[in-house]
Parts: sequence; structure tokens; C-alpha cells
Amino acid sequence: MKNSIIEYCLKKKGATKNYPFGPDPLVIKIAGKMFALIFENKGDYSYLNLKCDPVIAENLREQHENIRPGYHMNKKHWNTITMDGSLPESDVFVLIDHSYDMVVKNLPKSLRESIPEMN
Repeated sequence: MKNSIIEYCLKKKGATKNYPFGPDPLVIKIAGKMFALIFENKGDYSYLNLKCDPVIAENLREQHENIRPGYHMNKKHWNTITMDGSLPESDVFVLIDHSYDMVVKNLPKSLRESIPEMN
């Protein structure tokens, strides 16, 4: 699942990956703003941090044991998903879309319009 999650994130318009904090986590950004952090655990990408609307974040935490407040992030605006297979990949993709959209909508209009199309 980890590779498909990374690939899905990188297919987003203008998404880039880097390691600004060292070898872990892998950070995926849009226009210099983080929308996904993937933490490696014993050779497997087992935790995914995603930005989330605070109301939706609370609801997700109540509904899913494997979703909790963001690890090393603002707990109000970020969730950490334990990638243990209990949440279907399609649901993870929806949460990635939400995180990406949350970040993009808060970019200045000129920056939003300058995001390059994917190859």
C-alpha cells in the first residue's frame, strides 16, 4: 500500500516530495506547503499525516481507531492514520484529496494559478 499512497500523492497537480527533516518522514508538498507526511516504521510506511478540516478530523477520529490527532503536528488541523489495512485504500485516497484541497484553497490565487500541470 505504501507505494500506491506515495504514487497517488505525487500524481496531484504540482506535488513534490522531499525530506526536509532528515531521512524520515517523506514530505509531500504543493507550492511549498505540506499536505502529506509519510513516516517509515521498520521498513514499512506505516503512518500518514494529512491535513483535515477540524470538524471532519474529529468525526474521523471518533469513527476510526486508526485515525488520531496528528503526530508532531497541529492536533486540530492534522490527523495521523495508522496504515494497518483497517482503512480501505480508496478511503485513504479520499483523505489525501481532502488534505491536498485544504492546502490548495488556502494558497494565494496567483500561486494557485501558477501550479504546473502534471506530466
